[in-house]
Formats: sequence, C-alpha cells, structure tokens
Amino acid sequence: MATGRPTSIAALLGSGERTFSFEFFPPKDEAGEEVLWRTLRELEELEPTFVSVTYGAGGTTRDRTIEITGRIARETSMTPMAHLTCVGHTVTELSDILDSLAGAGVTNVLALRGDPAGGPGTPWVTTDGGVDFAADLVGLVKRRDQFAVGVAMFPEGHRDAASTDADVEVMRAKYDAGAEFAITEMVLRASDYFGLVERAAAAGVDIPIIPGIMPILGLGSMKKMVELSGREMPDEVLARIEPLADDPDAVRAEGIRIATELCDDLLAGGAPGLHFYTLNRSKATREIYSSLAVHA
Repeated sequence: MATGRPTSIAALLGSGERTFSFEFFPPKDEAGEEVLWRTLRELEELEPTFVSVTYGAGGTTRDRTIEITGRIARETSMTPMAHLTCVGHTVTELSDILDSLAGAGVTNVLALRGDPAGGPGTPWVTTDGGVDFAADLVGLVKRRDQFAVGVAMFPEGHRDAASTDADVEVMRAKYDAGAEFAITEMVLRASDYFGLVERAAAAGVDIPIIPGIMPILGLGSMKKMVELSGREMPDEVLARIEPLADDPDAVRAEGIRIATELCDDLLAGGAPGLHFYTLNRSKATREIYSSLAVHA
C-alpha cells in the first residue's frame, strides 16, 4: 500500500538515481481492466520508479485515467503519473481535471498537446476557451505547486514540426513554461536519442530526458505504429527482423534482443533511465528488464 506524500518524479530524477518506469493505457472493458491490474501487480515486483497512464484522444478516457492513477496511488507501492492533453478541453475543464487528480492523490502529470481529433497527421482544431500548445498546458499545471510536470520529446522531431529547429523551439518553450523532465516517443535507434539530448542541451533545455522503449513483438503492428509517428523503421532493424517475418515466435525473440541491446546502449551512453511502453502486458517488459546488463 502506498503511504505518505506521493513522490515527485522530478525529485526522483534530480537525485541522480537511474529510473525504470512503465506506461499503461485505460482499458475499454472489464476484461481489459483485469488484464491491466494483473500486469500492474506483476510489474510492481520490479519496483519501478513510477508508472504512467495515458489519456485518450479528446479526453475520451479522462475518468478512467483519473480512476486508475488514483487507485495506483492508494493501493500500490508505485508512484503514478497521469497524462493530460489539450485536445477538446477548455481551461476550466483542464483545471477541474487537475482538481480531480490532486484529490485522488496523483501529483505527477505528463502535459501533452495530444494528437488532433482526426488522428496523427490531421489538422489541429482549436477548442474555444482551451489551449493549443503543450507549453501552455505546462504553464497551466505549474500554477499549482502540488504537481511535478513532465513533457514529451521526439528523437527524430515531432511529425508536425516544420524542421528540427522548429522542434527545438517547442522543446525550449516547454522548458521555459516549467517542464521538469521529459519522456521520449519510442526510440528506434540509440543515435536518435543522443542526437535529441545534444539538441536539447544546445538550446539550454536542462532537464532529464528519459528514452521510451517499445520492443518489436509483431512486425506489422510495429511498422504501423512507426508510420503513425511519421517515421520509418531503421534499415539495420529491418535487416534482422524481416527474414523472420514468417515465424512470429522468432520475430518476437529477435525483437526482445534488439530492444535489450538498445536499452543497454542507452544506459551506457548516459540516459537517466528507461520508460517502457507495455501495451498493458508485462511479459516482454519483464524479459527485457531482467536481461539488461545493469542487472547482470
């Protein structure tokens, strides 16, 4: 059971201790709820630094996000973080959500613009009385001193950014608004992450940047997710995976190996931790975590 004041993720990162964290999404039905809580309990045994819960497009999972993060705060030993997006919300509604999170014992927020209502790559639609940028949302959250605030960063630049320089300007705006740490979109190659860290440092963005990790468990599904982020699978990864395309078990095993190697390279290069996109399943995450050189 969680006890005492919830821990600030910013403070945990500031201590210099390497972090390991896991991300989940609110399930759509009771069966999914059972899977989620089984996964949470299995991963709790690894003593993660924190866990995060995503926020559906247009706020479609708002109540579930609040409910799940609050329950994690009350019933587990884990520190929860709730995602929050600008999509479809007025400033008043965003303030009400923050009130609900604080009342549920959740004091860490990942402030995101969010994908447009039409999906990634579609035009952004302004909400009357709302905010259009993650930096504005960070500023809104920072008006309340009870929250630690993180943001998203993108190893190859955000798909909607006009250029790498424009992406850096957005990073700087989030930092200036009060962002205390960042989590990246899934990293496809270590050099992309280290390039992002260098760009951030050159722009004076002095916050910990945690790389996001998602192993290849199925080639088709991974290609689709990469496409949605406006990127392409690295040739060196495809060279290892595509020859195995007719053997799903072999694809999964090689995907775990690739992800483990990536994690080791990131930690060896100075990444402050790792953030695993679990897809509400624990097995692959546990396999990678147990195979890391840091645990050898």
